[in-house]
Amino acid sequence: MTIYHSKKAGLESSLKALNAKYSTISLLRLLTILLFMGSLYFYMQNSQVLYIVLAVVFFIGFVFLMRIHSKLQFERKFQEALLTINGNEIDFLENKKLPFENGIEFNDFSHPYAYDLDIFGKHSLFQNLNRTATYIGKKTLANQLLNVASVEVIKQNQEAVKELSQKLDWRQEFSAFAKITNDSHSSYSELLKWNKFNSEAFPRWAVLFSIISPIILGGLFITYLITSNTVLINSLSYLFVINLIVLGNFMKRIKIEIANSDNIDSIINQYSLLLQKIENESFHSDKLKSLQEKLTFKTENASVHLKKLSGLFSNNDTIANLVTAVLFNGTFLFNLHVLKRLIQWKREHADALEEWLEIIGEVEALNSLANFAYNNPDFIYPTLNSNFQIQFKDLSHPLLSIKTRIGNDVTFNPQSFMILTGSNMSGKSTFLRSLGVNMVLSGIGSVVCATEANVHPLPVLVTMRLSDSLTDSESYFYAEIKRLKQIMDALEGKPAFVLLDEILRGTNSDDKRNGTIEVVKKVIAQKAFGAIATHDIEVCLTTNDYPDTLINKCFEVEIVNNDLHFDYKLRDGICRNKSASFLMKKMGVI
Repeated sequence: MTIYHSKKAGLESSLKALNAKYSTISLLRLLTILLFMGSLYFYMQNSQVLYIVLAVVFFIGFVFLMRIHSKLQFERKFQEALLTINGNEIDFLENKKLPFENGIEFNDFSHPYAYDLDIFGKHSLFQNLNRTATYIGKKTLANQLLNVASVEVIKQNQEAVKELSQKLDWRQEFSAFAKITNDSHSSYSELLKWNKFNSEAFPRWAVLFSIISPIILGGLFITYLITSNTVLINSLSYLFVINLIVLGNFMKRIKIEIANSDNIDSIINQYSLLLQKIENESFHSDKLKSLQEKLTFKTENASVHLKKLSGLFSNNDTIANLVTAVLFNGTFLFNLHVLKRLIQWKREHADALEEWLEIIGEVEALNSLANFAYNNPDFIYPTLNSNFQIQFKDLSHPLLSIKTRIGNDVTFNPQSFMILTGSNMSGKSTFLRSLGVNMVLSGIGSVVCATEANVHPLPVLVTMRLSDSLTDSESYFYAEIKRLKQIMDALEGKPAFVLLDEILRGTNSDDKRNGTIEVVKKVIAQKAFGAIATHDIEVCLTTNDYPDTLINKCFEVEIVNNDLHFDYKLRDGICRNKSASFLMKKMGVI
């Protein structure tokens, strides 16, 4: 955390100096424009050449200061974004607040584990991991958390995350560029919509006319200046009107091409800066080098191509004023040339554009995982295997405070399935979630909350937290049966890691017991790994029939000084101590 405080202090100091410089340039800019206007005034009064020379000098100075002003304005936004990034990390690590988007829009109640393991929403895994600022980055991270990757991809991700975790300055600068894009789902969608819109080829006659007409108009104007022939003025007027009529025929296409493109030029320009940041960095991991190599297109970097596209959209905005639009289009058919170049750009880059945006999303997701690894140096990268071994040492939930979390050793070899008992509040559900969340992290190439881990990546299937669905007219019990059916269907395809927490709560004790035992039998018959939490001791006796597959584990509770004491340590065997009666007597319930 010290590094974040140090960087924040340095940024506050540099930003203060930058603001002072920005204010000075703003004042000088105002002064030069006033002096420019004053020089023009005195020239009109005295007709002295000195004043027109001064007017030109002051105008050039104004333009020069405008460029400096724009650069300082961007630099200020960039520094402010960096300051926010470090401030957010400090607030996060000091448990003051969670200033990151929680991805609730990606929550899917029908997903095998998203809702049960709190992948999205307030205080979720996503919110703790998320350091993305573009929509595609957020979407990429969400998709990764919802799917287990192949072993090859996981290894590549691990290598990339390790490298990025050591590039703190680069990561924060990349995040700052992403933050000042002011990207959104709508702007991202509109860009893709424009990219996929099948624009018709520009008519050949229109191409020729757009080239020949300005040349003829320019020639007529120069001839008029030389000859002062007034007939040429009429010809210029006619050609001016013809140009506007021709442009009018293309206005519908122009509007379609640039519809809903407000601020799209600045967003595309920011995308290009993100790509440029990737292009210019020296990477060593195969994943990052592979992504970098995809950013070369027709001998030029992708950032260059995006800057050209940004410029084209920007050109449309520069003549949004009616007077300038009529003047520029009547003389040069300006919008027609821009339309032609937009269509040409799209035809050449349509397939590449979406891939470039996906690379930004991929790097932002890896950036988030790298930040997670950097903030948790005690976490480790799991070793991967292909022989269905799953072992964790000092496993805990990654979102629990390091001061309070208690680790447990757990292995699913030789027995592959655990029957877990323990009283309420003893830590069963937290332990199941710890298993599930760390398996999810293992499946995307992230560090996990353990001191050692050897994992065979598997799909995760969970039923832990379901709710009545009034809109779907479903009871809790029926929703749970549907989830169990979903799990069983998934297990028929391939092995998976299954977590079940007190299933079949919506029926009587005998039915619940018998149903739970049958579910356990079917799950292990499908070669599943995982655990089931239960309060029913008879379910635990199933281990006698399947000693090579099932194992009993428990969390115990002790009564110390007339109070309940939970140590949250996983033990062998079946839970023997009972806390409900003690608590009810102590609180006067019975």
